[in-house]
Amino acid sequence: MSLQSLALIENWPVPTAAAGVVRADGTVLGTHGPVDRRFPLASVTKPLAAYAALVAYEEGAIELDEPAGPPGSTVRHLLAHTSGLAFDEHRVTAPPGERRLYSNAGFEQLGDHIAKAADIPFREYLRQAVLEPLGMTSTSLEGSPAKDGVSTVDDLLRFAAEVQAPRLLDPRTVAEAMTVQYPGTKGVLPGYGHQNPNDWGLGFEIRDSKSPHWTGSSSSARTFGHFGQSGTFLWIDPVAGAATVALTDRAFGPWAVEVWPAFTDAVLGELS
Repeated sequence: MSLQSLALIENWPVPTAAAGVVRADGTVLGTHGPVDRRFPLASVTKPLAAYAALVAYEEGAIELDEPAGPPGSTVRHLLAHTSGLAFDEHRVTAPPGERRLYSNAGFEQLGDHIAKAADIPFREYLRQAVLEPLGMTSTSLEGSPAKDGVSTVDDLLRFAAEVQAPRLLDPRTVAEAMTVQYPGTKGVLPGYGHQNPNDWGLGFEIRDSKSPHWTGSSSSARTFGHFGQSGTFLWIDPVAGAATVALTDRAFGPWAVEVWPAFTDAVLGELS
């Protein structure tokens, strides 16, 4: 089976794009473009970092509700963007748990916390805990665990299959990661403005009833994933039973707001 909808990336106003769709059992339903090309992920790095954090939790290196980040904050707060840390600065702008303040700084403090607990650099922990076991040989963390991952569509399809049918983690842990943390918390979804509520799991954004949104009008409320400012996204729709990855080399902007939802609806239309 090859999804014709994936060819829509040919019409995107970007120099290069690649995309793919994968089922929970690892069956790749289709790909388009250079799926072995390495692209900067920007914030699509965060789900990978979060998965490593969940491995650290299951290994007993950390607890989700232990102190981490600013005073009063926990690992859970950092993963759910409710630590109160600013977007790109290591300064506190709100009490923990009060607002959904999307924070790169929070993921950087999470990486530091895990590195200290495991006595290994976070990029190495990510490699050993997630990338190596999944055969993600073209993926690496080049700096911040918030935004400096580099990967391919091929590798991210492996990751998306894992999240749908976990082997590295207990399925109950992954179910927690795709469950709303601190329900009712409002905040800004970068690129899409204020959302009330701005639902988030553990490292994964949850679609729910958000509008506007980067997924499709036919995406289920249970859809979760992440997009990146480098023009990248990964979503998993449990109702559709599939995940889609798209990577480009053009920064996120109005072009993505326009074409991504229609692309997602086309993919879901072929899956139904």
